[in-house]
Amino acid sequence: MPSEVNATANAPAEPLAAGVLQVPPEWQAIDLIADLHLHPQDSGTLAALQAYLDSEQAQAASALIVLGDLFEVWIGDDALAAEPGPADLDGELAESVTFWNRCAALFARHARHRPIWFMAGNRDFLLGDQGLNACGMRRLADPTRLAFQGRNWLLSHGDALCLDDTAYMAFRQQVRRPEWREAFLARPLVERATMARNMRQQSQQHQRQLAGPEAWADVDGAAAIEWLRDAGCDTLIHGHTHRPGVHALAPGLERVVLSDWESGGPRPRAEVLRLDAQGWRRLPVPLPA
Repeated sequence: MPSEVNATANAPAEPLAAGVLQVPPEWQAIDLIADLHLHPQDSGTLAALQAYLDSEQAQAASALIVLGDLFEVWIGDDALAAEPGPADLDGELAESVTFWNRCAALFARHARHRPIWFMAGNRDFLLGDQGLNACGMRRLADPTRLAFQGRNWLLSHGDALCLDDTAYMAFRQQVRRPEWREAFLARPLVERATMARNMRQQSQQHQRQLAGPEAWADVDGAAAIEWLRDAGCDTLIHGHTHRPGVHALAPGLERVVLSDWESGGPRPRAEVLRLDAQGWRRLPVPLPA
């Protein structure tokens, strides 16, 4: 991964090339989640997810849509087939491989009963077709226009609209290039894990310096309005910012921010956003004691 990138001030939003998800008319409800950041050191969040997926609440939905950052890090689909052993994997990576396979099995089991769509986030954009197949998930473009219950909803992870974070926007443009992806995935698995670990530590240090999500760059309102109008939608639903809420953008236009999930820390919370004939509503997910 690059050690530095050149930030450009006032970077424009990416041109809108929205995908379309047209669901069957008989569907009654769709659940959306984002920013679970699943990793082996947070067993509580995975337990909350498993409890939700097994609940009557989840079974009442016609489908589940994941809007990115399902995993804290994803270093390549081949990790699922890695054989833990002292010659190839260190202890932390071996633990991660076991954890990722456990998560994949959990999603695949749920997907046998209702479809799961996945949109890449800034942490798990390397999740490829092999990994999606293992999880029983289908890929969504970012953004995607969801045609459901007579309305058009615009779905996004949200990071592409955080234009004030110029350093990240430059980094994002670099790592989403096919040639960068190919070069990174060609490295040995252990090397990729080490690089991802270092980047995660740098990210955590940067977040601590910013004193919480309230200081992170937020979605650019003008860019969000442009996306909505271009897509013919009235509501943007996204994650990424870890600031659940609802924001009026312009007359008749709004953006709804999904909750992140975290079982510990200063802000333990987990939440599902449900879409149905009444619109949208938030459904809290109990966290393990």
